[in-house]
Amino acid sequence: MGRKFLGYRRENGTVGVRNYVAIIPSVFCANRTAELIARRAGDDGIIALHHPVGCTQVGFDFELTARTLIAMGRHPNIAAVLVVGLGCERFRPEELYEGIKASKKPVEKLVIQEVGDAFQTIEKGVLIVKEMKKYADSLKREECGLDELTVALKCGGTDATSGLAANPSVGEMSDLLVKEGGSTILSELNELLGTEDILARRAVSGEVAEKIRRSVATIEEVLRSGCDLRFPGRNELISPGNFDGGVSSVVEKALGGVHKSGTAPIVDVLDYAVPPKEKKAGVYMMEYESQDGEVVTGMVGCGAQIAAFTTGRGTPTGFPFVPVIKITGNDYCYNRMKANIDFHAGEIISGEASIEEKGKELFELVVKVAEGEATKAEQMGADDLFCIARRK
Repeated sequence: MGRKFLGYRRENGTVGVRNYVAIIPSVFCANRTAELIARRAGDDGIIALHHPVGCTQVGFDFELTARTLIAMGRHPNIAAVLVVGLGCERFRPEELYEGIKASKKPVEKLVIQEVGDAFQTIEKGVLIVKEMKKYADSLKREECGLDELTVALKCGGTDATSGLAANPSVGEMSDLLVKEGGSTILSELNELLGTEDILARRAVSGEVAEKIRRSVATIEEVLRSGCDLRFPGRNELISPGNFDGGVSSVVEKALGGVHKSGTAPIVDVLDYAVPPKEKKAGVYMMEYESQDGEVVTGMVGCGAQIAAFTTGRGTPTGFPFVPVIKITGNDYCYNRMKANIDFHAGEIISGEASIEEKGKELFELVVKVAEGEATKAEQMGADDLFCIARRK
């Protein structure tokens, strides 16, 4: 018997670490209506997912919107969902409703143009959501194995200490979770350019190794095609904050960032916001480039119930229904931003602790958060990292 934690077992067998009721608009036109339903239902356990898409999109971007919103509704950290549509949008509320319904959780749908107007929709929505909240409150945590847990691995506001302390601590935590049968997800492949052979050597098969190399090459081509020499100073792969923090190039950033994934086998490469068909112990990669919110949202869509987010410069961001654990290796950042940072790995640099010791400490924090301990981002209600990916 492996290590256990207390989580919420859903009807489809997945396990959540939080227990929200979500109002999900199918289109940006319904954002305010969804927000007012959540506000007037009057409970901290009710959230509305604000987004700027759902209409006028075509092709891959439209597909990303559809699969991401459905994945959010299916996510095990959400107990029940109300879909709110306008009625004339390109992403039909019926598709969102049916996609979420497949997860076997309670889901209802309101379409503003069918109900009558936004205010009538809000009135009906509040009644529905209050009943959903009663259902969610009736659910209790139960003993689950750590093999049910998936943690997203992310960095943002990287500095020189990230690759020396924060990222190696996360990698050690990842290895410990994998030993318990759990999984982690690594992405932002634009910041792993040049490490594809290092990662491919950890692949469980030649097929997965080839997927790793092909995915990194794909992202490199996406980045190259997006450069525009008409705008000098707009084509760098790393930010001014990275430079100021002592990271001189994307090569340095990649060689530090790869440590987030530890040493465990890489079991597959996932598409954006598409969970694995069969969950395996090990590290997954998700094919997508950076923007903090887009990448975290994609990994949540792949099934991550928690995010481990390293930062050398510091960031207050969070996700609406997934706890985000902030980790820094920078003493100055930690002492200045204690209200936003959950875990300090700087003792590795000072020699007061080893990577193994800090990784074990972080692993124990992950388990506590999985059982309900609130992260700093949750305490401030941060939800900035929900951001559906777009390439055009």
